Amino acid sequence: MPSLPVTFRPGHTRAILLTAGAAIFLTISGVALLLEQLGPGERASFVVTGALIFWVLAQLARVRVVADESGVTVVNIASRRRLDWAEIVQVNLRPGDPWVFLNLSDGTSLPALGIQPGLAKQRAIADARALRALAEARSTARPAEDQG
Repeated sequence: MPSLPVTFRPGHTRAILLTAGAAIFLTISGVALLLEQLGPGERASFVVTGALIFWVLAQLARVRVVADESGVTVVNIASRRRLDWAEIVQVNLRPGDPWVFLNLSDGTSLPALGIQPGLAKQRAIADARALRALAEARSTARPAEDQG
């Protein structure tokens, strides 16, 4: 079981997305500067388009799951959610799943994109097991702390 705090994120995917974003931005900006027939506004629109593409890829790369003493923070593409350990009923990563799903005490399921088996399947399995162990240890330890 990892020591807390711990952050789970898809390292290979993150590196690829940020590298691709930087390469796309530099290429589009370079084309804008090399095309002599473009005016200043057109050049600026090229640069802004490249920056927008980089920003979108950076948003995709920011996904993570952060576990600490008090709970878990799930950062997905367009959302961030803080969960207490008691809210997490089960941590699932079934064969074929694109990422981990957290079954919650309110009956819903929350995708946790920070652990995904895409490019590093064994790493994702190990991360999912570690998060599952933390959730199980924390959910069973909490009632004992409350009673004592």
